[in-house]
Amino acid sequence: MSYLRHCRQDAAKHSLAILALLVKALRQQWPKVEIIFRGDSGFCRHRMLDWYRRNDVKYIVGIARNKRLERKLSGCLELARRWSNNGAFKFSLFRSFQYAAGTWKYKQRVIDKAEYTRGGPNPRFITTNLEGDSEEPCRNLYCARGDMENRIKDQQIDLFSDRTSCHRWWPSQWRLLLSALAWVLYECLRKQLQDTQLAKASAATLRNRLIKVGAVALKNMRRVRYLLPTSFPDREIFCKLAVRLVPT
Repeated sequence: MSYLRHCRQDAAKHSLAILALLVKALRQQWPKVEIIFRGDSGFCRHRMLDWYRRNDVKYIVGIARNKRLERKLSGCLELARRWSNNGAFKFSLFRSFQYAAGTWKYKQRVIDKAEYTRGGPNPRFITTNLEGDSEEPCRNLYCARGDMENRIKDQQIDLFSDRTSCHRWWPSQWRLLLSALAWVLYECLRKQLQDTQLAKASAATLRNRLIKVGAVALKNMRRVRYLLPTSFPDREIFCKLAVRLVPT
């Protein structure tokens, strides 16, 4: 989902409405599916946290650092500094506790990470309603969002989703949706290339190596033919992809 907001609006505006529609659609198809929402601190809003609780949605969301949380973490961070030998190697400690910001109605489970690296302290805070160990959701679920952000960068940088220079909102929103559609098409191409060296290639790489192939177009009254070169760097991958995309 790609949704354009005004620069003076909250970054999470309308996110709850969109999430509610997605959850409803998913549960219509798979009534018993477990849904876990993962997001950065931009989605840490008390109305969203309350909605997760009421609608049986699991979540793991970042919390922006503040002085109150940093005071709670100071002891663990000092311990991590000592055990890492002042950053000679990376060392992390995880701890969970109940916490509520001033605008929250209920206390939530918060997991903090006291980490010390060569670059110095690297504290992190997340809130979640997942149960169990404090380290596992942080390392295996929340930190995995880094790859998700790479896909967002694909859309922004390679597919120009930030070219929203139209004076009116709807044309700019339409251009954003076209960029999102292009990303879906490139993702479909990536799925067909899992056994090749381009399995994790960015949209720009796929475009430059497989889409922008020089060809000669011949047109007559009945058909258009494209004559591709007999040799180019990614010919084998191109042919394999073409065969897989042709319906049987």
